[in-house]
Amino acid sequence: MQIIDGKMMAQRVKEEIATEVAEMVARGERPPHLVAVIVGHDGGSEAYVANKEKNCQAVGFKSTNLRFEDTITEQELLDVIDSLNKDEEVDGIIIQLPLPRHIDSQKVTEALDYRKDVDGFHPINVGRMAIGLPAFRPATPSAVIELLRRYDIPTKGKHAVVLGRSNIVGKPVAAMLMQKALPGDCTVTVCHSSTPDIKEKCLQADIIVAALGVPGFVKEDMVKEGAVVLDVGTTRVPDPTRKSGSRLCGDVDFENVSPKCEWITPVPGGVGPMTNCILMKNTLAARRRQFPS
Repeated sequence: MQIIDGKMMAQRVKEEIATEVAEMVARGERPPHLVAVIVGHDGGSEAYVANKEKNCQAVGFKSTNLRFEDTITEQELLDVIDSLNKDEEVDGIIIQLPLPRHIDSQKVTEALDYRKDVDGFHPINVGRMAIGLPAFRPATPSAVIELLRRYDIPTKGKHAVVLGRSNIVGKPVAAMLMQKALPGDCTVTVCHSSTPDIKEKCLQADIIVAALGVPGFVKEDMVKEGAVVLDVGTTRVPDPTRKSGSRLCGDVDFENVSPKCEWITPVPGGVGPMTNCILMKNTLAARRRQFPS
């Protein structure tokens, strides 16, 4: 069993990005500029944005947070996005979700200039990704692919089982794994809440991507010897032994599953740290006015 160390690899990626930004600035060019639009005061969003700011600083990006009360109207928010779309000094835009109920999040996403949509959720980016064209791809599934690439884990001809069909992780990572590319070129099975015999399907998998959001769902008897397991789950569960009273738990029963695996990601420290790096990579590509490779 070998650990896929997302924290270590994320640090390596950030160093690569920082070097490129430093060279850009040395040539007299401005650094990439990422803008986050935050509506309301969601605790999870605040933590994510704080981490984004820290990473932007580490790689030399300019980072701006636009904060609005949850009383902002949908039209006012759309006007803000229109202004950012037209601002040539802004390279990447992220709209922090969730938005208040009175605002249509899909309408807001579609209002973004897809060339600045570094989160990869605009329908144009989703469509381009689905047919194998260069596009900004969602950060979490891209983090899975990046880890497979950087650890040189074989994927061609492998059977990958994706647990979960969300628009954020399950669907896009399934699309990426089946593309005629490396990493990719897999035969992909997508399992979800209505899938019968999930255990049997997992036992056929060479690669499992667990993205259900169900702590400890993947058990030892669901994984064959030598499988590669990438755990996207991050659910906070009670833990009286911790000072905080809780801990992060993945979708995989790591302690019992890991001895059977050739490669496996831990939680925390696996896919999560790489996710923010993908956002940085996308923003750097947007600054160069191109899609990431």
